[in-house]
Amino acid sequence: MSTAELGLPSVPAKGYPEDVKDRLDQDADAVIARYPVKRSALLPLLHLVQAEEGYVSGDGIRYCAEKLELSTADVTGVATFYTMYKRRQVGDYHVGVCTNTLCAVLGGDEIFAALKAHLGVGNDERTAVSPEGRSLTLEHIECNAACDFAPVMTVNWEFFDNMTPDKAKALVDDLLAGRPAVASRGPAVCSFRETERILAGFEDRREDAVDGGGSAGAESLAGLRIAQQRGETA
Repeated sequence: MSTAELGLPSVPAKGYPEDVKDRLDQDADAVIARYPVKRSALLPLLHLVQAEEGYVSGDGIRYCAEKLELSTADVTGVATFYTMYKRRQVGDYHVGVCTNTLCAVLGGDEIFAALKAHLGVGNDERTAVSPEGRSLTLEHIECNAACDFAPVMTVNWEFFDNMTPDKAKALVDDLLAGRPAVASRGPAVCSFRETERILAGFEDRREDAVDGGGSAGAESLAGLRIAQQRGETA
């Protein structure tokens, strides 16, 4: 069976244009310098090349392999193991609907079905470009460890809590129209490629980004609050 039939990226030999490679080299060198062992930088470097093209292409795999002195098979094995690395072009926004047990029972399956019908796409498919020049990729995803806010969705990994089919359709309409979308417990959503650069380890420059990490909602802290009221400690 061919790599295309398996859904794996081919690895063409053409490589990046020189101007792209020079820019990537500068960023990649900064990432690699953070690790005592060069190959440990593979995960952030895959995010970096995904920020360049919107998915992990054959060029991206070859670049990471050469930069880290690995084989393309080593890099491909990692890029195809983790679902956060995409093997097809992602739209301006990656929209994920949790369909794991609790979210599914509380409406995740219904939300996902409603979005597929509303957008006219299937799982892991990209919409056509909207008149405002935006597109998105829809995917059902596994547990996001946010069960106290179920059913949840993510847009470029930012959480949207306590969703309904109508709220979900309004959200994707806003995204495709280029209107701002602010996460339930986070900042305004940026593009998929901008998100990937942040995940590669570069500064999140959004004004409303939470300093030092995400924020916990009241539901997540309820147990801690009760324990404090009772004077209980672990």
